[in-house]
Amino acid sequence: MGHIAYIGIGSNIGDKIHQCEKAISEIIKVDSHKLLAKSSFFKTQPIGYTSQDWFVNGVIKIETDLGPLDLLRSLKAIELQMGRLETFRWGPRTIDLDILIFDKEEIQMEELQIPHPRLHERQFVLIPLAEINRNLVHPVLKRTVGELLENLNEDQGVEKLKSLPTSLYQREEK
Repeated sequence: MGHIAYIGIGSNIGDKIHQCEKAISEIIKVDSHKLLAKSSFFKTQPIGYTSQDWFVNGVIKIETDLGPLDLLRSLKAIELQMGRLETFRWGPRTIDLDILIFDKEEIQMEELQIPHPRLHERQFVLIPLAEINRNLVHPVLKRTVGELLENLNEDQGVEKLKSLPTSLYQREEK
């Protein structure tokens, strides 16, 4: 049986929606990944470093046979393949792929923190995550995504965009 992972997707360079769609397509091309759900895309204001273009963000739910570190390596390889360059914290990026939640695990390593350490503070993550599974329980805080979202007291500038149907991301059967 596979693992369930929720992956955050974001871009603020170039054709942002296309970059996010391409990333989903690349993730699904990996033999051990199966797309289970996809949120809408959202136009979001940058956080941290605000002197940059707005982002497009979304979340997907996948089933994977990979463990968390191998999944992280797979996502980092896709980022590199898509031209991501390391800049600075919260800087612009062609594509950003983050493991938000992996099964019900809690992992604290230098290269990987699960659940994502700022997941509960970010509307651009919680809103698309709630669209997929509002009742998903945060493994550490023991609160649902819906509860976390309701407890955010600030509007972080998240606006739903028209999105393409999930069928565009189905892997072709061989």
